[in-house]
Amino acid sequence: MTGTTFAGNVKPADVPRQHNRPANRWTVLVVLCISLLLVALDATVLHVAVPAVTEDLHPGAIELLWIVDVYPLVAASLLILFGTLGDRVGRRRVLLLGYGLFAVASAIAAFAPDAHVLIGARALLGVGGAMIMPATLSILRQVFPDRRERAVAIGVWSAVAAVGAAIGPVLGGFLVEHFWWGSVFLINIPLLAVIVPIGRWLLPESRGSRNGPWDVLGALMAAFGVLGTVLGVKRIGGHEGLLDVGTFVPLLVGVALLVLFVRRQRRREFPLIDMSMFSRPAFSTSVGCIVLAMLALVGLELIAVQYLQLVLGLSPLETGLRLLPLTFAAMAAGLFGSRLLHRFGPRVMVSLGFALTAVAVLGLTFMGQHDRPWLLTTGFVLLGFGLETTLFGAYESMLSEAPAAQAGGAAAIGETSYQLGAGIGIALLGSVMNAAYGPGVSRVPGVPSAASADAGKSLGEAYEVSDRLGGSAGAALRHAARHSFVHGLHITLLVSAGLLLLGALAALRLPRVMECGVDASAAATTVDIPAQVPVGLYAEKART
Repeated sequence: MTGTTFAGNVKPADVPRQHNRPANRWTVLVVLCISLLLVALDATVLHVAVPAVTEDLHPGAIELLWIVDVYPLVAASLLILFGTLGDRVGRRRVLLLGYGLFAVASAIAAFAPDAHVLIGARALLGVGGAMIMPATLSILRQVFPDRRERAVAIGVWSAVAAVGAAIGPVLGGFLVEHFWWGSVFLINIPLLAVIVPIGRWLLPESRGSRNGPWDVLGALMAAFGVLGTVLGVKRIGGHEGLLDVGTFVPLLVGVALLVLFVRRQRRREFPLIDMSMFSRPAFSTSVGCIVLAMLALVGLELIAVQYLQLVLGLSPLETGLRLLPLTFAAMAAGLFGSRLLHRFGPRVMVSLGFALTAVAVLGLTFMGQHDRPWLLTTGFVLLGFGLETTLFGAYESMLSEAPAAQAGGAAAIGETSYQLGAGIGIALLGSVMNAAYGPGVSRVPGVPSAASADAGKSLGEAYEVSDRLGGSAGAALRHAARHSFVHGLHITLLVSAGLLLLGALAALRLPRVMECGVDASAAATTVDIPAQVPVGLYAEKART
């Protein structure tokens, strides 16, 4: 390791080697949270603008799908590459480059003349997002060496992520209504114009060991491996067959590359990611809990939106308002998560979070074809609080267990696990839903077999078919489809609850007690303090 280096006129003696925590670390947290907010907003802000984009640019069905999906797909595939690069060349440097790329890509997307340019700009946004996301967590890991304070910071960080995902569609709808669809991208530029100079002045530079060359081939293997795997899983979730060439080939190549990547990292003297981290029960269990939580719940979110709109007949705005309690509960769990973690410890907190979420999911099985607002609100509150409690405890344990020098790689692993769990969850729970829903509309009296096959694809398709049929056959098909969808929803909820209970059992491998105090391993990580910042800001003694 290189020890601690300093810029400007700061002398090493001015800063305790194991207690060099900046007094403005909470201001640093604000900068990191704004960075995360940009990435979280762009993941959802375009959703409500899709009709306007379609009307203006006239994309084909495949092009429209890529406009929506290319951003998360590219971001997920490059997380490990840029997370480990930040450990090597400097996390602040990668973060600032991500800001610049995000601004350029936002401007291109806002004024895209056709669908192909918009797809390319969204892909560039994904590259910028992949540079920003792991850098925020790894810098947070360095700036907060005291675990108790770091838990508070991660709670605020996760609450901001929930806010960004929730207000994205609302903000996008407002901008599209009052301006044009490109304004949903243009709002990034003023924020970045402010945050770039502030980040350059305020954020400390940090990096891990720079011994040995950076494994370029390994980074590319990880990128294309995750890309192929996520793409294959997304196609399965989009009802493409597993044996379809466009699904099977990317999935096979992706998994093979990831296997080869792991083998390569184990053999190298200076790996991108130290695979021995997975031999630590707390780290590997935390990663597994993140995957299981997203596996069990992300697919339910899509199904819940369909239930609210197609079964209960709510408008998109009413649907968004019904989901707000889930977001507010998640925000509350993030803000109070550090207290819960300190009081109960990672094992109990994550296990109880899984259990509480499972109870909420089981409670939602009492939903039927008629609206029960209090049941839905209570279930969504418990769901949001339990899910965020689980993810908070898992992320905090994972990041605290990883060596400070591997903070970027650890953050990238956590975010990649999140994306993989979400993709697999959509595919798995979507398949369960389709298997339970399809038979209910296959033999409706008076409905031709071809029409039944179309109706079996989704509830929305069934409504369109019933409108075309009309009469008693159409009414019977609509009734059967609604009943079958609710039945499928109940089966899917039960499967999800089973996965959540499995997660609660897995979480028993986590440490029982949260060990607080300053992380001595952070002292081994290079920290370059900006010369413009007064040394007094970096001389505060750490509280334990």
